[in-house]
Amino acid sequence: MDIDAFVATNQFQWQRLEHLTNQARKLSRVGPDELDELVGLYQRAGSQLAHARLAYRGDDALIGRLTFLVAEAHSVLYSTRSTDPGRGITRFFTVSFPAAIWSIRWFIAVSAALTLVPWIVLTVWIGVSPDAFDLTADPAIRASYIERDFEDYYSSQPAQNFASQVFLNNVRVAILAFAAGILVCVFTAMLLIYNGANVGVAGGLFTHVGEWERFWGLILPHGLLEISAVIVAGAAGLRLGWTVISPGNRTRWRALTDDGRYIGNVLIGLVLAMFIAGLIEGFVTGRPWPTSLRVGIGVLAFVSFWAWPVLNGRRAALVDDEARTHETASR
Repeated sequence: MDIDAFVATNQFQWQRLEHLTNQARKLSRVGPDELDELVGLYQRAGSQLAHARLAYRGDDALIGRLTFLVAEAHSVLYSTRSTDPGRGITRFFTVSFPAAIWSIRWFIAVSAALTLVPWIVLTVWIGVSPDAFDLTADPAIRASYIERDFEDYYSSQPAQNFASQVFLNNVRVAILAFAAGILVCVFTAMLLIYNGANVGVAGGLFTHVGEWERFWGLILPHGLLEISAVIVAGAAGLRLGWTVISPGNRTRWRALTDDGRYIGNVLIGLVLAMFIAGLIEGFVTGRPWPTSLRVGIGVLAFVSFWAWPVLNGRRAALVDDEARTHETASR
């Protein structure tokens, strides 16, 4: 194809790429469909630039124009060294975090099973079996726990102090679940089972005495988000452990370095989720508000946490993979 035909064939695509790039830079955002289009046009322009350098190496104007278009689109899509901290934060929550969540989706399923199966089994077993119920604790301690201690815990301190304490404890659990994954998944799996079993025992006690509505009214407002965050942190730990078990064609150290840095994005994002869960537990769970209101707040936080990675995780992962490919190629 001669140069005039090459330009005529691709001119519209280049103009559209330039338009989308400028729009993304000026508005700091593009819609999901436009983002897909921008990524596709960028990749196509990169291939066309490579072709032009080989076939039309004497046309500096054409090569210069394509080089500029590709560089501008790349800076919008993949720049990680922006001096604007706001852009870095935006990119983290719109690309890096949902992409990292999407990349460990199967480990999230395993982590959820490790947490929820013992929870459900113990809740049902203790809830229906008098023998299992009697084995849980001394009758006086058990009665005090059901009648007062469990509920009083959520109002045992000033709300701000309680929220801070819960937040720090949840962050410690998340970090432990993630870091323990390096022990070939075993300790992380045990931690998830233990957490699920603890909640299952509590649920079983309340269910056995017919107080299950009070239990769920206290656990759901903060628990939906808090347990989600622990499950995701556990999934990140399991993914790290699997890297140790199966590093592929990389050395284990290189695999841990690469995957740990990438999966670590999950843990950074979970800090915000833990903070919100702590606020809900401190300022909502123990309040004498209608149960429907308190649980509704928990459901809203839960849906907000999962909606973005579920709806946009795959698209974000494509963008992030492309960025990491270019960063690797540029080293």
